[in-house]
Amino acid sequence: MKKTLAILGATMVLALGTIALIAQGQRGGPQQPMSFFITSVGKGDGANYGGLAGADAYCQMMATAAGRGASTWHAYLSTQGAGAVNARDRIGSGPWYNARGQRVAMGVADLHGDTIEQARIGNALGKQFSLTEKAGIVNGVGDMPNTHDILTGSQPDGRAYTDAMDHTCSNYTSNADGRGQVQLGHSDKQGGNNSSWNSTHASRGCSQPNLISTGGAGLLYCFAIN
Repeated sequence: MKKTLAILGATMVLALGTIALIAQGQRGGPQQPMSFFITSVGKGDGANYGGLAGADAYCQMMATAAGRGASTWHAYLSTQGAGAVNARDRIGSGPWYNARGQRVAMGVADLHGDTIEQARIGNALGKQFSLTEKAGIVNGVGDMPNTHDILTGSQPDGRAYTDAMDHTCSNYTSNADGRGQVQLGHSDKQGGNNSSWNSTHASRGCSQPNLISTGGAGLLYCFAIN
């Protein structure tokens, strides 16, 4: 009888251990470090970030303040003209996780929905997942003030515009109105007659007041490239 009870006890221990391992696997193991965020505040100078280098430096500064300065951070921005750069080509290969360790995209292709299947499934970006470096939620449609407009200068596929219009406020060096605009995405994927996170509509101008009146605050998407 004692031998039978011992065997039953050992079996139960093994079973409980297996259940614990399965549960741990379902939770995904240790939380992944933040590799994506929206800046909690903009620079305050409209679309003028001092070009790509300045925007990257701003992302790096915000990440450092959040304890993730060991990684290299780039702003999700495309440029136009000679030597144009595609935003999708400067953010690394993924996967990317928000400040709560939630995965927002596996890689560049599913981030942009390159295939029909990837476009159907979509990425996890949206109001509840597109968090700031402080794990905060960015105000969206229905909030006051609405700050869901994020600077990207990009087409929906993450590539630069090739026409003669200015979609980047002179490649993020201008805060002057009447001299261009910048293409914006919606962090909550709401409004603007589409659900694009990276290419919903253009701003009214390049100044801070015009970015605000359009529905934003000059915020950036930042990605860790390593």
